[in-house]
Amino acid sequence: MIKYALACEQAHEFESWFPSSDAFETQRKRGFVTCPYCNSAKVEKQIMAPSIARKDKDSAPARLPESQPVVVLSDREREIRAALRALREHVMKNSENVGKGFVEEARKMHYGEAEERSIYGEADLAEARALLEEGIDVLPLPVIPDDRN
Repeated sequence: MIKYALACEQAHEFESWFPSSDAFETQRKRGFVTCPYCNSAKVEKQIMAPSIARKDKDSAPARLPESQPVVVLSDREREIRAALRALREHVMKNSENVGKGFVEEARKMHYGEAEERSIYGEADLAEARALLEEGIDVLPLPVIPDDRN
């Protein structure tokens, strides 16, 4: 896991963990990395010093986490999150993951070149807009902020 120092276009600074630098770039390009203060998806990495483990010490002292914005959810908000998570899980269990071939496969199905079926996969914002402009119904799978970390 990699912890990045990040900042949005409004200069709000925050940190987040990612499995790899490629995972960060993929999530950022798809608009999944958002500022916890203003929800802007225009986020960039900031310069930060690497964390290097020392071998000359038996154990590192415990460090308290840096402060992060937090929210107290109402019962209704928890229900909405649970419903969105259930919807995502249902789609993923009952649809075919076509990955990066999503846009091409959606067009083939729309124009009768491939069998109609439920699919999900990857598309950037411009690709999704182009599909919608062609009359091809697509929806983003909901991602709960907790699911990103």
